Amino acid sequence: MKTTIINIGDELLIGQVVNTNASTMSKMLTEAGMEVRCTVVVGDIYNDIWNAVDEAINESDAVLVTGGLGPTKDDITKKLLCEYFGSELVENRMALENVRRIFESRGYELTPVNRAQALVPRCCEVLNNDLGTAPCMWFNSDDKVLVSLPGVPFEMEWLMRNRVIPKLQETFHTDIIITKNILVQGIGESFLSDLIEPWELSLPKNIKLAYLPVAGLTKLRLTYRSNQNNPDIPSTLTDGLYALAGQYIVGEDCETLDELVHKTLIVRGLTLATAESCTGGNIARLLTAQAGASAYFKGGVVAYSNEVKERALGVQHSTLEAHGAVSEETVREMAEGVRLRLGADLAIATTGIAGPDGGTADKPVGTVWIAVADATHTEASLLHFGANRRQQNIDRSTNQAFAMLIRMLTSK
Repeated sequence: MKTTIINIGDELLIGQVVNTNASTMSKMLTEAGMEVRCTVVVGDIYNDIWNAVDEAINESDAVLVTGGLGPTKDDITKKLLCEYFGSELVENRMALENVRRIFESRGYELTPVNRAQALVPRCCEVLNNDLGTAPCMWFNSDDKVLVSLPGVPFEMEWLMRNRVIPKLQETFHTDIIITKNILVQGIGESFLSDLIEPWELSLPKNIKLAYLPVAGLTKLRLTYRSNQNNPDIPSTLTDGLYALAGQYIVGEDCETLDELVHKTLIVRGLTLATAESCTGGNIARLLTAQAGASAYFKGGVVAYSNEVKERALGVQHSTLEAHGAVSEETVREMAEGVRLRLGADLAIATTGIAGPDGGTADKPVGTVWIAVADATHTEASLLHFGANRRQQNIDRSTNQAFAMLIRMLTSK
């Protein structure tokens, strides 16, 4: 089953708004066993939308369109689809009651402009949007399907999960997409490819391997399609990979290292505190973005200045005088200090020169010290990222810190 995604909006086309809908929809469709042929972004121009819809319907089994369903004059998708399918706009009772319910719950008066949200092409089926006033519309055209969704990301995602994908699966036969993620850290993508080439060449032809590198981490993704009810990728398939690259593998079945840390700490019942200088709170941000982080995350200190390192973390003034803020001695005291002061089982600390300036001859931009600590010992690591891109250095430092923590936990 082939699908095409069309995202409508001038704000997307000019880069004013990041088009997260395309990636979210592509991921959800792929996981549901549907092939995404392409994604298209068009502005609020009638002919451009018409041409995109016409081409997509000719080339795909299902077309999913987002945007242009609001009450203002630049929202033209509904009228265009009405004309495209040779229909007329009529007031839909279910859509009207949904609009009325939402306005009453918010204490707003239902105006004629907003009542017009309930106007839909007579030929479509309305899939109720519980989270917003713009209706989701399902069109059948011969053996093809077009679904028009609101462009608001959280509304679109809810509709995709609860309305659209289940109905698509009822309408079309789809295979099950089976994936397995293996997180590899500490070796570059090209070196990893050379290292595991014998294993990669031995993979069954129906299993695809993808290299997904990001910020000092490579995610290996194994994928295959199956029409079985409960298929799985056998663990024996990865034995050869571990034999070649086991020292670099930090975990499986997670999308990111922060997700792996999150799950590991919850399972083990351990708590964590963070002391961040060069990463500026990025580690704490990623962990607390996940539901349930309060089960293990005690808190964090962003200790950017030496004064805060001393007062909040207990770093000795003599240590900073003798070795500087970016040093093994300082990062060890940061990790040990935050662990003790916040009463955590474990701690992560970072200090470095994120850039693009601030480096010296002996400590150039990209020099980073990271430490992880528990009640019995502290491990520290010096990294030279060699890049003056600030965010890249922050992201790579963050992933390195997570990997060090995982390795400390799994070594026991």
